[in-house]
Amino acid sequence: MNKVTAIIWKDIITELRTKEMFTSMFIFALVILVIFNFAFGFSADITPQASSAILWVAFSFAGMLGLGRSFALEMEGNAMLGLLLTPVDRSLIYLGKMIGNVLFMFIVEIIVLPLFVLFFNINVFEHAPSLLLTLALGTVGFVSVGTLFSAMAANTRLREVLLPLLLFPIVIPVIASSVKLTEAVLSGGGLTEASGSLKVLVAFDIIFVTTSAIVFEYIVED
Repeated sequence: MNKVTAIIWKDIITELRTKEMFTSMFIFALVILVIFNFAFGFSADITPQASSAILWVAFSFAGMLGLGRSFALEMEGNAMLGLLLTPVDRSLIYLGKMIGNVLFMFIVEIIVLPLFVLFFNINVFEHAPSLLLTLALGTVGFVSVGTLFSAMAANTRLREVLLPLLLFPIVIPVIASSVKLTEAVLSGGGLTEASGSLKVLVAFDIIFVTTSAIVFEYIVED
């Protein structure tokens, strides 16, 4: 865990110096919320189903920007080569990068939530624990696959195009389950109302994290 923590801390220090990933993710999520706010005509009668979909559209596309920058920074100055030359298992490098990406995306989500309440007049704080758990599970599933595909696309010229083409078809179950869970929470039903989606989301998180950690070694060596 010390090696994983070192990789996470490296990413945090890099982000604190540049603020590129966090700034781009936050601004993009904010723009999406503003666009949908205009589209609904500043209506306070938006349904939980629509609001949960809007929330995850903002999170998904903002997360895509952050994932795109994750390994692009490592390619500058052959920093990725330095990581690969360290005497650690490749899966630990993946876990460090993944946890760092989850941390950045989750912080953006926490900051965006009050703006979501302001724009759409939906009380999310009443069900904060259930909503935070849903965000955490959805973020882990999204980022676990995204980190793997970000490493895969980093060496290509069209990585900005290739990453979403690879990622979104795979994470559709994660996004769909997250939307269903968020809808259940915002409507006041809680997680038990969408227990099937909760089980699917947990299962996909376990499968994606485990599989991606195993496959990562072959991705970076190729």
